[in-house]
Amino acid sequence: MVELLAPAGSREAFTAALESGADAIYLGGRHFGARQYADNFDDDELKAAIREAHLRGVLVYVTVNTLVDDSEFPELATYLHMLYTAGVDAVIVQDVGVAALARRIVPGLKLHASTQMTVHNLAGVKYLAEIGFDRVVLARELSLKDIEFICRNSSVEIEVFIHGALCISYSGQCLMSSMIGGRSGNRGKCAQPCRLPYTLVDAHGTDVLTGVDAGNYLLSPKDLCGIELLPKFIEAGVGSLKVEGRMKRPEYVAIVVDSYRRSIDAYYRDKQGFNVPEEDPRSMAQLFNRGFTTAYWLERPGRTMMSDRRPNNRGVYVGRVLFCQYKDKQATIKLDQPLAVGDIIDFWIKVGGRTNVTVKSIQMDGKNVESAPAGAEVIIPVDMAVKAGDRVFKTYDASLMEKARAFFTSGSAVRRIPVEVTVTAAVGEPLVVTVRDDEGNIGVGRTDFLAENALKRPLDEAMVAKQLGRLGTTVFAMGQLNWDIKGSIMVPVSELNEARRRAIAELEAARLARYNRLPYQEIRANDILPDKAKPKAALRTKLTVNVDTVDKAIVALSTGADIIMFGGDSFQGRAVTADEYRRVVDMAREQGKKVILGTPRLVTEKETASVNADLELFARLAPDGVSIGNLGLLYSARQYSELVLHGDYSLNIFNSAAIEFFHKAGLSSLTLSPELNFGQIEALRVDADVSLECLVHGYLTLMVSEYCVTGSFLGSKNSGCGKLCQQGEFGLKDRMNERFRVVGDQFCRMHVLNAKELSMLSHVPRFKESGIERIRIEGKSLTNERIKQITRLYREAIDTGNIYQQSLAQKIAAAEHEDITRGHYFRGVL
Repeated sequence: MVELLAPAGSREAFTAALESGADAIYLGGRHFGARQYADNFDDDELKAAIREAHLRGVLVYVTVNTLVDDSEFPELATYLHMLYTAGVDAVIVQDVGVAALARRIVPGLKLHASTQMTVHNLAGVKYLAEIGFDRVVLARELSLKDIEFICRNSSVEIEVFIHGALCISYSGQCLMSSMIGGRSGNRGKCAQPCRLPYTLVDAHGTDVLTGVDAGNYLLSPKDLCGIELLPKFIEAGVGSLKVEGRMKRPEYVAIVVDSYRRSIDAYYRDKQGFNVPEEDPRSMAQLFNRGFTTAYWLERPGRTMMSDRRPNNRGVYVGRVLFCQYKDKQATIKLDQPLAVGDIIDFWIKVGGRTNVTVKSIQMDGKNVESAPAGAEVIIPVDMAVKAGDRVFKTYDASLMEKARAFFTSGSAVRRIPVEVTVTAAVGEPLVVTVRDDEGNIGVGRTDFLAENALKRPLDEAMVAKQLGRLGTTVFAMGQLNWDIKGSIMVPVSELNEARRRAIAELEAARLARYNRLPYQEIRANDILPDKAKPKAALRTKLTVNVDTVDKAIVALSTGADIIMFGGDSFQGRAVTADEYRRVVDMAREQGKKVILGTPRLVTEKETASVNADLELFARLAPDGVSIGNLGLLYSARQYSELVLHGDYSLNIFNSAAIEFFHKAGLSSLTLSPELNFGQIEALRVDADVSLECLVHGYLTLMVSEYCVTGSFLGSKNSGCGKLCQQGEFGLKDRMNERFRVVGDQFCRMHVLNAKELSMLSHVPRFKESGIERIRIEGKSLTNERIKQITRLYREAIDTGNIYQQSLAQKIAAAEHEDITRGHYFRGVL
């Protein structure tokens, strides 16, 4: 049976998930989790939650799904050891360095690959299976067809998100929050800039959506809802269906998990007659929704996937205002859905936005009522001006909240495990209570008292059933009672109760025994991080320029680049051709320069054939390196043993353990995460055989998305997007008037670029001092003239080694404008 996996960001949400029918629960500790703004669990709370879940046969997965800095590895090692000892069923990880550490110190701890690892193809899944992962959480951008293909051809469990919030960027590839405000999504601190208002503008800053029916929240997607498609996911072979929501209230968890639990069970009972009750999607929407979408499962939806008018809970539509008597502070509403006293409603007023009121009274047919059905006309008090035709949405349903809270506020188990109880007794012997669950686990309790002949009130079945049925503080419920009492006997009630407690305690121990862990030896320092340091003084800094056109390659080569990185994602609206790859390789060789050929950051199943053809071409061209940016390409490229592989920054290389891992995996050079600061870079302990590269210049990609804002709002469903991104320059302007350029690649993926141009011209020597062999200019979004100017300056800064030389300093000052950033090199991320 497919697993239903529920979120728990708090103790109450954990109870809600447990009682509403989750098969497994994922939660986070106080560190290393991707939802650091949730309440989360301290170590003692984690241990208690694990025990409680395991008693129910429910699994617990703990999120360790952030990038981890070298200085945090000792604490991380202790934490992983604690999780293993506590009986955690798996950890969910993003950082390959974290996975490598777990494999060293707690090899029996199962690893689940977080969606933050951006695994989006079968090759990536196969690679993770090969290195010891037990489950992979797929990227939310995949179609049902691709999900099924991966499930059918994978040896590990596949998990997909079935319900909840969506990221507009591929998870693990978003630097928006990080670069804007220093709060990194890769470190669990995302500030959700995608939920803020933006204006789509052209190169001149003009709003291109003027007159277009569009909201302001152009990067805010609706919420995922897959309850109607449950049969397709189950039949595709998905192993686990995951509900998003560790930041959500426990009422949300209760209702959503309960709805999916009942629908999953209904499917297995009657596959042909599967039907989702109409009230379930409505109830889930009532708890929280931005509108529901099936995202990319069935199509590439464009604007229909977006909640561009409201980035937060919109509630459920309940009716329209017929008229308002503002003098009497009353509004008459025609209801499409029921309404009750205690509900909270939003009026979507035509002028002035939205306003909400708590329903304190309802008049229907001239009488005060507690609730009114759909179809009724009701009068409610309001304290603001609303107008006829204004829409009304219910954002809080008092009765639904009461139902939801019953799952986690009752103080005793809602979902109980039935047990068969057998009682045996005879005069002169202890009374024995045996309890057995449906898995065959047994608990036995005996009285200390030896049964005696009854003089007045002998034990009878009703009395025994009453005492043994008192299981309210446990997770069990008495089912069948077997009665084997010989003769007319007497046993004190207190002894009977004690025998019951002993039997239950033994049954609990039996149910928990399967989760017991053998301890591992004490953690050793050498197990935590590699014990090697790269000699820094002998390095000669090399300059890499990353471009996507032959003309830009010519400019870079002629102005001082040591290495040309060419191709991969193209911002020219088309893929780089085989002839262009050949030309650039030949040019570099003629000039005695090195060339690294690029591959796309993302490769879906339908794109695999063309990318594999590129790899075959590269094997024939024999460049100095091939850059790869996802785990699937690492898996695919290894078959070409002659290729020298470079790992790009989209692999999120954040610590020494990750460097060591990728080096052992066959990568000879690596671009470090742009979220590292100088202090962290200088602290890296690196094998001398691996070359490290840092990004030093350009407009960095902050988001990569299958959604395209220009095509979605300026194109049409019938005629398509029209490749508008290639006909002009567009950007997203935020509330601070910062303009983030939007470009499309050859696969029509949207890349949102930083509003600020990274420039480390005045700090070039620091990279050599930090052990960095190569520095890189991101030139794909720069003009030829800008590439010429910047490449020359970096060349001069490297060659002179003195950025304070007056003429060079003046040139640098002239080249740097007001929209320059130093990235994270001096601040780092939270």
